[in-house]
Amino acid sequence: MNITQELDALIMGLGLPVEMGVFTGKAPEEYVIVTPLGDAFALYADDRPEYETQEARLSLYSKGNYQATKRRLTKALLLAGFTITLRQFIGREDDTGYFAYTIDAQKLYSLE
Repeated sequence: MNITQELDALIMGLGLPVEMGVFTGKAPEEYVIVTPLGDAFALYADDRPEYETQEARLSLYSKGNYQATKRRLTKALLLAGFTITLRQFIGREDDTGYFAYTIDAQKLYSLE
């Protein structure tokens, strides 16, 4: 399993529509886009890493009050063992009416 697969399952488990990269079709009132940010061999002491840290950005778009959904996502991520590296309000898109909020999350995965 990788970070995008795990995030996809976690977000769908919360009852939120989720897509990778861009939302296809007609966008609902609230949804999440998952964008992979990178993966690194940051934690190893010899020349052969056994784990990689994967990171992704969750972009929450909501036409209503996004605060409750932000809290649910944050709690679910922490309970699932993710490290949250940044949470940030992006703004309101005047042309669409969506509020945008991002959460950057990372997790350690074993190399198989």
